[in-house]
Parts: sequence; structure tokens; C-alpha cells
Amino acid sequence: MNPDGGAASKRRLPAASMASPHQLFDDTSAGALGRGYAAQQPPAAGSFLAEPVSSFAVAYGTTLASQGKEIVDRNIDRFIPVTKLKYYFAVDTVYVGRKLGLLLFPFMHQDWQVRYQQDTPVAPRFDINAPDLYIPVMAFITYILVAGLALGTQNRFSPDILGLQASSALAWLIVEVLATLLSLYLVTVNTDLTTIDLVAFSGYKYVGMIVGIVSGLLFGKTGYYLLLSWCCLSIFVFMIRTLRLKILSEAAAEGVLVRGAKNQLRMYLTMAIAALQPLFMYWLTFHLVR
Repeated sequence: MNPDGGAASKRRLPAASMASPHQLFDDTSAGALGRGYAAQQPPAAGSFLAEPVSSFAVAYGTTLASQGKEIVDRNIDRFIPVTKLKYYFAVDTVYVGRKLGLLLFPFMHQDWQVRYQQDTPVAPRFDINAPDLYIPVMAFITYILVAGLALGTQNRFSPDILGLQASSALAWLIVEVLATLLSLYLVTVNTDLTTIDLVAFSGYKYVGMIVGIVSGLLFGKTGYYLLLSWCCLSIFVFMIRTLRLKILSEAAAEGVLVRGAKNQLRMYLTMAIAALQPLFMYWLTFHLVR
């Protein structure tokens, strides 16, 4: 026997023993090649289309939202005159203080004409004669709160009674405005008074009502009747001097004495609207003072 041949055969045995005894060739379909092939496979059709579809959906939703906002902005004025309402709330602290003084002491005021700038009335904060909604709205809310306080001092407070007080005051305000609009239509008055103007003028009486209730809480019925009578007289004068320039605008602008059947009807209508204010002021407050 060749000793070198035996040694060579002994050296080959470890290399042969590393492979499987039943495998003749190395498996090249598995291992690194198989993993590389799997890594190079294209993504599925669903994952390829998911991102573009989601981007398109987001863009489409944004477009719909912007179009809807434009439609609302164009048509909201048909139902809620937002632009006009902004005018009636364009007030400041100085205007509110001067307007409250005018409502309580209108006797010394001389110039009642509303100022215009290029056929458009100036904002209320620049003209004390311009109507606003800030004072009527805040006065209405304060009136409800003061009414609740008055009921509480008399042990008559309950949420139902306070709700009835608020709904009653609001209902009378709506009836008053509708009756005024109907009267202006029947008398055929050509005026620049709007429905919002009438709401503002009708809401100014709540200032005097608050003064009357508070005086009743502090000084009893005597103080209530004294200060409420003053406030009723003040609102009557305020309404006469304000509305005569609106309802009797033609005659007042020309400085002509009011004559004729139609002008007399307008004068009576102005006085009737002014006279309604003290009646409502007493009707909505007398039961709150005892």
C-alpha cells in the first residue's frame, strides 16, 4: 500500500463529510440567490396603488371643502345679513357711554341727523345718532338677569319662571316690530328704515326697564315709579326725535310743516310707535317690584 495515497484519502474525508451524504451537488436555488430573488420581486398591485389613491382622495376632499365654503359665503347673506350685522355692532366704549346718556337724557341733544359718507351711513362708533344692536342685545340679557335677581329676592325664582319672562319679552319685541312694519306698509311710507333698525330702536327701552327694576330693588315701589317714569319720558322723546327724521323724512328734510292726510298719518304713526315704548316698559316690569 502506498502510504502517501492513504494519507491523501484520509485528508479528503473531512471535505466530503461537510456535505450531505445523499446530496451530489450544492443547492444553488436556495441561500443567497433565493433571498436576492425574493428581495427583487416587484411590490403587489394593491400597495403600488394605495399611495396615489389616498393622495387623490385628500386632494378631492380639499377641493370639495373649499367649494362648499365658497357656496356658503355666497348664499349666507340671503338668510343672515352678516355684513349688515357687523355694521350694527361696530361700537366702542365711548359710543356706548354717550348713547346710554342720550337714552336717559335726550332733552338737550340738538343734532339728530344720521351722518353719511358716500351714501352710506357711518359706523355707530363715529355717530351717536346711528342705531346699533350692541346696546339692545346687552340690555335684553341684563334685563333677564335683573329680573331673575328681583324674583330671587321675593323667593319666587325658578328656571321656568325666568324662561317664561325671557320668552315673553322676546315675543312682545317681535310683535312690536311686525306691527310697526305692517303699519309702515299700510301708510305707504317711503323710508330707509330697515327691520334691523326697528329691532334696534325697539330694544333701547330695555335700558330704562333695567333702571326701573334696580331702583325698585333699592328704593321700593316709590323709587321704581319715579325712575321708570323718567325713563319712559326719555324714551318717548328719543323715539319721537329719531323716527320723525325717518318716517317724516321728506317734510323734515325740506323743513316744511307737516300737512295733508298722508303726512298726518305718518305723524300719528310716529307718535304711536313712541307711545308704545312706555307701555311695554311698564307691562314687562311692574310684576317684578313689590
